Amino acid sequence: MTTSIVTTALAATAVLAIGPAGVGSSAAPDGAASDVVAATEIRSVAYQQAVARAATTKPKVTVIGTGGTISGVATSRSSFTDYRSGQISIQSMVGQLQPEIGQVADVTTVQFGNKGSGGYTIAEFHALTLAVEKALADSDAVVVTTGTDTMEEFAYWLDLTVRSRKPVVTTGAMRPWAAVTPDGPQVIGADGPANLYNAIVLAASQTTYCYGTVLMLNDEFHAARDVTKTSTTRMDTFQTRELGVLGWIDGSIIKVGRAPARVADCDQKNDWYTPFDLSKIPAGSLPRVEVVYNYQQAGGEAITAFADAGVKGIVTAGTGAGGISSAQSAARTAAAAKGVVFVSTSRVGAGSVSGGSSTQPIIAGDDLLPQKARILLLLSLAAAPGDVPKIRELVTTLGNPEWNTLPPGKPQN
Repeated sequence: MTTSIVTTALAATAVLAIGPAGVGSSAAPDGAASDVVAATEIRSVAYQQAVARAATTKPKVTVIGTGGTISGVATSRSSFTDYRSGQISIQSMVGQLQPEIGQVADVTTVQFGNKGSGGYTIAEFHALTLAVEKALADSDAVVVTTGTDTMEEFAYWLDLTVRSRKPVVTTGAMRPWAAVTPDGPQVIGADGPANLYNAIVLAASQTTYCYGTVLMLNDEFHAARDVTKTSTTRMDTFQTRELGVLGWIDGSIIKVGRAPARVADCDQKNDWYTPFDLSKIPAGSLPRVEVVYNYQQAGGEAITAFADAGVKGIVTAGTGAGGISSAQSAARTAAAAKGVVFVSTSRVGAGSVSGGSSTQPIIAGDDLLPQKARILLLLSLAAAPGDVPKIRELVTTLGNPEWNTLPPGKPQN
């Protein structure tokens, strides 16, 4: 991986369609995805072995439940927005997918928590990573169910911290599962059952082996780094602006359109791993990092207050290509002089932020969304405390992986 820029069209050429004679042949167990339209140009031996193995055996998948709307109970069958989340156990939800899901994979469940996604702390994120890695020691893949409000942050955290090449898929729902009681009738048009079923199908297929964590909702799967929630209530809420989805699940067929850049390192697992090994980074050492939003004539008091409160890092969600007001800029300069590390991002939702500063701890966040940049900066500060050059390197390389389009041997390579 390098920081060379590649267009969406070029990225898509890395993956081509294959038919039933390829990966996902008729030897697959009954009920499994019959045709995995897979990445023929992913030359990784480990990737091809994982996908081929899944086509001839029944994979083991662990589903870890954390709550959210998918586990919610509505006031009536026709109530899509009036409900209580975190009311149904993950064991019960998976049980309701039987016997069909049992034809796809041997599924076990872990109830990590049962509450809205926004109620989780960074310390609990740390514990979730360890729970996922524990499950992957015995399972072929893991599915994590979460609330959609901060699902993209759950997914990106796991993408950066899970040190296993096996598939990790996050999913949830925009409508609650049941009505009136946890064992009541299903809400009309509930998307949770289909999302959970498809997430297990995707994980079991090994199609996203070495992709890192992906987010699956509404029959689409997205890269954790790039995806964002775009609508408060619509079921097609998750989108990857500019780059688009990784692929689709159309019934029994999984179609792959593109692959994250880190797939290129699949056979060199030490290169594939991120440096954020949470077995060596205690939860208590994770620093506080905040986000400050810019707008017309924004004051600098929030930055000053955060710095005075001991915050170690601040992400600025700037206007346009990352601009902030003169008051915020002055406050940032003063806070940076005290050792606070800044990452510049944009509130726009798409497009790159470049520049930064070579003399101050101010780092350009490229096209990372503010909430994603916060997670990366937090982990970078924990992995390299006080080492601004190393933190800058992590944010600008690991945080912005792209396909290299330059011939080998070029000075920029």
